[in-house]
Amino acid sequence: MTDMPIFSQLEIPETLAAGPGPGNTDPRVLARFAQAGLADHMQADVLRGMIECKHMLRQVWGTQNTYTYGVGGTGFSGLDCMLGAILPGDTVVAFTNGTFSGIDGLTIRMKAATRDELRANALDPQAASVTIVTVPHGQSVTGEVVEKALAGKKPKWAFMAHWETGSGRVNDLKGFSEACERHGAMGLVDAVSSLGIADFSIDDYPGVVGWASCPQKGVLCLPLTYAPVSFTDRYIAEVRANGCASYVHNPVLEARHWGIIDGKDVAAGSYHRTHSGYAVAAFHEALRITLQAGLAQRARDYALHEAALRQAVEAMGCTVTSNMTSLVVLNLPPALAGREKELVQGCRAKGFGIWPTLSEPVQIRIGILNQLSPRAIGDIVQRFAAAMNAMGGDVDVGAVQQVLDRHYRAAVAA
Repeated sequence: MTDMPIFSQLEIPETLAAGPGPGNTDPRVLARFAQAGLADHMQADVLRGMIECKHMLRQVWGTQNTYTYGVGGTGFSGLDCMLGAILPGDTVVAFTNGTFSGIDGLTIRMKAATRDELRANALDPQAASVTIVTVPHGQSVTGEVVEKALAGKKPKWAFMAHWETGSGRVNDLKGFSEACERHGAMGLVDAVSSLGIADFSIDDYPGVVGWASCPQKGVLCLPLTYAPVSFTDRYIAEVRANGCASYVHNPVLEARHWGIIDGKDVAAGSYHRTHSGYAVAAFHEALRITLQAGLAQRARDYALHEAALRQAVEAMGCTVTSNMTSLVVLNLPPALAGREKELVQGCRAKGFGIWPTLSEPVQIRIGILNQLSPRAIGDIVQRFAAAMNAMGGDVDVGAVQQVLDRHYRAAVAA
């Protein structure tokens, strides 16, 4: 047996994360992570930090829900916790209009599938109790679509993504909530891409009983910290009555470590699983940054800078098909059409992290997470224009810069 090599120390260079997420983490968050003292998961300051995070999260979500906390892991961890209340045979209508709501739909089919349905196709079960309503790529889920489906099916659960980063579309949250109320469905929402970016309060949508987000987009923290979730009393009563096929991601058990026991806040949490003091410190600072900026101002900033980026890429001859404020999804000019992945790969090779769409048709996604300044947007625009020209594009960089300058002058004047 040959000796295994000892690899050299891993060095990961700084890049500009200009895709749908994760975004570049704020230096204040990284500092809190790196400077946290070595402590176990039941140390008093770690528990205090978790309690404070819970209260800050209620402000960020805009809710009085007691069961509001963070699930350790990525956004998928929070979604898995929320969707864990769906049991085999439960009736569900799920609305999908892109890659990630599609993955959510697959998760729902897995959780609602019977043993026989899982045995027939364990990785892609066709659960008879689940209806997937597919809205074409590049289109939003409307209240009319939701109303029609729920009126016909009368499901126990309904699911929708708020913002779908696969296609860059905002879906009708108000219409979804109202349809759930009318037809007695318990609404579940994937808010991975909207929390901390859009200015909304979840208590304004009583048809929705469960919400899940992520740590690496609007609430900019290290990707492996905490995925924010929030559950109404109706949702928690459902889990208590019927159970959840998980210990780690059980919505009731998970809450205990955050000082939420029997529907009430308590002074300190009880052990559920091992949490990281480093992650708690980072998450705590990320929430502080969000609240210090203010949700309303943050939403205005995203709208301002997304509009600048949109106008700039349109001046390059691109066509924008998205309507989110943290992400621009575009088609290249006809001369470069079909070379989207090539362009993306060239950008990434130079430390400029943009993304293609992960489903057909292939488009380009440029995000502005934590890039909320004219200088940052200018950098993104210059890099993208250079990449297009390197492939034979005909972008007048000076003219594009003039578009940006006019946009920001008008904003200042207003």
